[in-house]
Amino acid sequence: MKRLQSTAVAALATTGLLLGLTACGGGDETPAADGGSTELRVWVMGDAGKTLTEVTKDFTAETGITLKIDGIPWENVNDRLTTAVASGDGPDVVQVGLSLLPTFADAGVLEDITEQVKAYPELDPSNFPDAVSPQALTGTDAVTSVPWVSDTRILFYRTDILGEAGISAAPTTWDEMRSAAKTLAARGDGQYGYYIPLWDNTLPVQYTWQAGGDVIGADGAIDLDTPAFGAAVDHWTGFFADGSAPTASDWDQTQGFISGATPMVVSGPYLARAIDEAAPELEGKWDVATLPTNVTGTSLFAGSNLAVWKGSKNVDAAVKLLAHLADPEVQVAWYEAMSELPTTADALETVAAADPKVKVYADQLADARTVPMVPGWDLAANEMATALTDIVTTGADRDSRLAQLRDKVAEIEKNY
Repeated sequence: MKRLQSTAVAALATTGLLLGLTACGGGDETPAADGGSTELRVWVMGDAGKTLTEVTKDFTAETGITLKIDGIPWENVNDRLTTAVASGDGPDVVQVGLSLLPTFADAGVLEDITEQVKAYPELDPSNFPDAVSPQALTGTDAVTSVPWVSDTRILFYRTDILGEAGISAAPTTWDEMRSAAKTLAARGDGQYGYYIPLWDNTLPVQYTWQAGGDVIGADGAIDLDTPAFGAAVDHWTGFFADGSAPTASDWDQTQGFISGATPMVVSGPYLARAIDEAAPELEGKWDVATLPTNVTGTSLFAGSNLAVWKGSKNVDAAVKLLAHLADPEVQVAWYEAMSELPTTADALETVAAADPKVKVYADQLADARTVPMVPGWDLAANEMATALTDIVTTGADRDSRLAQLRDKVAEIEKNY
């Protein structure tokens, strides 16, 4: 999923004092507008509202619980979240990107539903990958959200274009990736080998993991002063330095891939759907592979969870909805409609068996990690992306700019 903007994170951080927040007021349940059954207010991001309405029709018919679903446009997410935190007027159920979970938890806006989930086998942690277990996300056994959709980054590549350039298979190592990208960029003006989104603040982290390190030190603090992070920076910037990647900030990864100008890109499953819809004539001319390795081939485990807003009057009904959305059949239906990977093992196995490309996604998820589950990471990651972009687009001195980055990250951590 798209990452929420940093201003929302900052606002949540500054309202961390709302630990006693009662988002929807007191009481046991909120009746529907017609005075009948319980009504849940549900906030999801982007264009997911229509699909959520479809996959919850049976839920409403079986339980009598009605849903008031609000699909929040990405450009309005900041205002809605910060207003909800400041006013205490939030939904019953909210979609939360994994990168923002620590900040939401630190602000005290998510309900502890540890006891409620025990009543639903669908929500047993064993159904979900270890990367999104309560321990991995919060460091405790407390459940404040449950996995909903997963996402990982894999390598997309044009088999036809690589073949014409004498590259018979997807690169499997860092060195092979650099070599292939350079060969492809030599095709002529306006041709590149690999597209790296300048706004992507996760790829440098993945490269750090692949270099055998981490961006979090033994003390739990963000540490961007390690040999592994340095290797990640040099690998990332190297594609720009030798002309293998475009520096245009408005580059369209889908169109670049379809045109062949950038025949390799690391992206998520949503790109597959975009390619199929925009260029069905490319069927059989592109494929996917797990990420090239250095010390490891670790990728990003992204996606989003669902949580109950602190103070909801309808906690039991909300958890019942979370269980419905974790049902494997519902998860498969969601994938077919939205191209967002399931999180439950059974659903992921079902969709992987039907599509060889999804099998690659599933294989990569087995070697994937979430971004650091520490408050303030989103802000720090944005600063990291800005620093690396400055190095490759403005010629900023590498060492000086990274020193400035570390100072900025230390300042961010002081505010949490």
